[in-house]
This record gives sequence, C-alpha cells and structure tokens, in this order.
Amino acid sequence: MKILLLNGPNLNFLGIREKGIYGTEDYNSLIAMMEEKALREGHELDIYQSNYEGGLIDKIQEAYSNGTEGIIINPGAFTHYSYALRDALASLEIPKIEVHISNVHKREEFRHTSVTAPVCTGQVVGLGLRGYVLAMDYLTGKM
Repeated sequence: MKILLLNGPNLNFLGIREKGIYGTEDYNSLIAMMEEKALREGHELDIYQSNYEGGLIDKIQEAYSNGTEGIIINPGAFTHYSYALRDALASLEIPKIEVHISNVHKREEFRHTSVTAPVCTGQVVGLGLRGYVLAMDYLTGKM
C-alpha cells in the first residue's frame, strides 16, 4: 500500500519543544519508526513535513494522481483553522487519518476544534507517537 505521512508546523521540533506534552523522542525517531514499520510490512511510505500550509496542500494534491492509497496527517496548529488544508483533504476519496500526539481535548479550548477531522476517516489523539502506528494499522487493514 502507498501511504503519505504528512506532518505540519513544529513537528520537526519533536524532542525539543514542550517535552512534557510531546515527549522526548525526536522527529527522526518518529520517521525511523514509521519507515521501519512500512518496510517490515511491505508498504511504500512517502513522508513530508512542512511549516507552511501550501507545502502540505501541494503534497495532498500530488496524492490525487500518484497512486497514494491512504494519508496519515498531523496538521499541527493548522488543525484548528486551515480551511484550505481541509478543502485539499476533502478533495481526495481515499482514507485519511488525523493524528495528534497529545490529547487535544485536554488542552487549551482553541485546540478542541478540528476543521480537518470532519473530512478525515478517523482521528487518533493522545497516544503519543504510537498514534501514527495505529493510523498505519488502520489504513493497512490490521485493525
């Protein structure tokens, strides 16, 4: 299966920013974990991180025609206000799983609303980096 893994703003700073919320594992650990899982299970994984909304939208639009069969996305702060990202996700009729490392529902009020979740197949929150693994399991039929 061909999967696109998208990470939004500041996720490249895992292990650096707010360790009490996001943990101490760094972004490279997340990438290595997901690449190893994909390789072990025979999946193709395209990974992209951007602090810019347009970069994420471009990758979603590329997925329309490049054979991508599922998307795992952590939109970061864009979750709460990016209607452009929401519209790009809505244009694809493939499974999309939104992932958040922390439990956004236990945090600041503005984090409780996701404008992107309604156009995703499902959402995983509060399970740390393991949420990405669970999202891949869902996409690949292991759940």
